[in-house]
Amino acid sequence: MNGTRRKIPVVPCSGIGKSLGAVAREAAFVLAEDLRPDKTKIVALSLLVLGDEGARREVAGREAVAIDGCKLECAAKGLACSGASNVHKVAVFDVVRRHRGLKPEGVCDLNEDGLRLARATADEAAKIVDNVDAEGGHA
Repeated sequence: MNGTRRKIPVVPCSGIGKSLGAVAREAAFVLAEDLRPDKTKIVALSLLVLGDEGARREVAGREAVAIDGCKLECAAKGLACSGASNVHKVAVFDVVRRHRGLKPEGVCDLNEDGLRLARATADEAAKIVDNVDAEGGHA
């Protein structure tokens, strides 16, 4: 990545108290810290919702990735309301359907299945990041 490109914003679900919310948050960390650390940056949904100017600057007019735990799509909606030009959605509940054998449990500490599901979710998000990066949509 050259010095002029900004990292692609990734906003995970804030579904506190829900295992799929925990999976979404873990997936965002796997993506931003392990899979695509040079291409992505986590932006907190809570900051977008509160109208934090710095967080909104990170997403305004840019392509971004939302990782949502449920059908309410709070992360995707938060990005859209904050001016993201294109919101790429990754839905944990859809990833669960593709990995039916995994039964995530836990809200603070995910079980092994939850961690596997987070990795599968992060892998799907990484493909989106690679496509956005290849098209130059994050500069």
